[in-house]
Amino acid sequence: MEALCQRGGMRSEDTCAEGKRTLATEFPSEDILLVTASPVIKAVTNFKQVSKTLEEFDVEEQPSTMLEKRYPNIKVIESGVKQLKSQEHKIFTEDGKQCIYEKLCLCAGAKPKLIFEENPYVLGIRDTDSAQAFQNHLAKAERIAVVGNGGIALELVYEIEGCEVLWAIKDKAIGNTFFDAGAAEFLIPKLTAEKLETAIACKRTKYTTEGCEKEEGSVAAADKLGTALGPDWHEGLHLKGTKEFSHKVHIETLCEIKKIYLQQEFKQLQKTSLSFPKDSSDNQNAHPDEELWPVYMELTNGKIYGCDFIVSATGVVPNVKPFLDGNNFTLGEDGGLKVDKHMHSSVADIYAAGDICTASWEPSPVWQQMRLWTQARQMGWYAAKCMVADFLGESIDMDFSFELFAHVTKFFNYKVVLLGKYNAQGLDLDHELMLRCTKGQEYVKVVMQNGRMMGAVLIGETDLEETFENLILNQMDLSAYGEDLLNPNVDIEDYFD
Repeated sequence: MEALCQRGGMRSEDTCAEGKRTLATEFPSEDILLVTASPVIKAVTNFKQVSKTLEEFDVEEQPSTMLEKRYPNIKVIESGVKQLKSQEHKIFTEDGKQCIYEKLCLCAGAKPKLIFEENPYVLGIRDTDSAQAFQNHLAKAERIAVVGNGGIALELVYEIEGCEVLWAIKDKAIGNTFFDAGAAEFLIPKLTAEKLETAIACKRTKYTTEGCEKEEGSVAAADKLGTALGPDWHEGLHLKGTKEFSHKVHIETLCEIKKIYLQQEFKQLQKTSLSFPKDSSDNQNAHPDEELWPVYMELTNGKIYGCDFIVSATGVVPNVKPFLDGNNFTLGEDGGLKVDKHMHSSVADIYAAGDICTASWEPSPVWQQMRLWTQARQMGWYAAKCMVADFLGESIDMDFSFELFAHVTKFFNYKVVLLGKYNAQGLDLDHELMLRCTKGQEYVKVVMQNGRMMGAVLIGETDLEETFENLILNQMDLSAYGEDLLNPNVDIEDYFD
């Protein structure tokens, strides 16, 4: 068997590396090819199984040659993919190579959605190189704008110091992908408070792609893809502007960018921009800005603000374009390659894992796909197992990690655990919410339906994740416990031990 795995883009390195290790171990005498556009890969380190489905790990960048040294049957081809001819079982690379495969797993990740393409003052943070470029330009900035409401945007607005941040979101509250309005209110004070926490020094080795010419004065990322960002991508970066204050963030809700003006066009049109608000009130302090800025954004609420540059953090789209021409792939509504419960696409002998794919099997009632590092790792590992089983003619059960959605991360220096249908995704209107909040310490929300726990959001050191995980998986009827379920005076962990 010659198996080939292609990757490039967001979170795909981790997906593919996990699968390659599995394949190399199962088939030590077979050739395993890794086609990659980057000279580095992401490797999972310090893996910790927190509970049945929750896992924590670091992501470390390593030269792709590390795989070849560790597994002699792995060969790395450093090139992007030019064309896939699935009927001939061939991959053609950008550097002119031709690879014949028996089984193929596509782990090409996803690409960021830029709000305005080809604008030199709009930066998409998609990989380690663009993150480094962002740091360099931030060091000279007095004010930037961040557009988007996902994980990258949440991390940015909290981590940036010494620079005014205009944050434009289309939702009513911050972090809509992960939180409800109550959790957002719990987190908001962190944006105005001084950062007292000491940043932990990042000791991981960093690699970036080199040789890319960057136009002086432009903040747009180079066309060449670097290695995708890890879950702790901002650690080790110095995210500080030119000012001597900590946080200064103004949030514009329920709006998007309508138009972007460069300075010359802005002056010619005789537009008027607003100064940075001194407090959270939208109506007060809305006076014209006397300063000239390199770029201006006009929002759909009619307001115009100037800034040094704009960060586009509006999500990602599956990176399927290099593989569609001439191949009969079935796509999901989100544009990903549809895969069945064994990670097999609609094209024979081609699998897909991570951000590029769309799970099209009937999911567990408490699982949903989200393009996160945890799922990328799980999918890559499981896809490799499915490829092995298919080659050997064996059956394989669905992996347990797809029984319950479980994700642990960190926002605003709080530990955040998301379980099941944590935002009541797809549930009927008969669901109920139970809340417990201690200002500045913890926020606990559980989603209940017919007396059973369907999801939970845990912010802070609650120590409830394993107990709630079991309650969601077991679907125990909790009606009799009522509000005692979140009573801080009741040791819920011992109660259900």
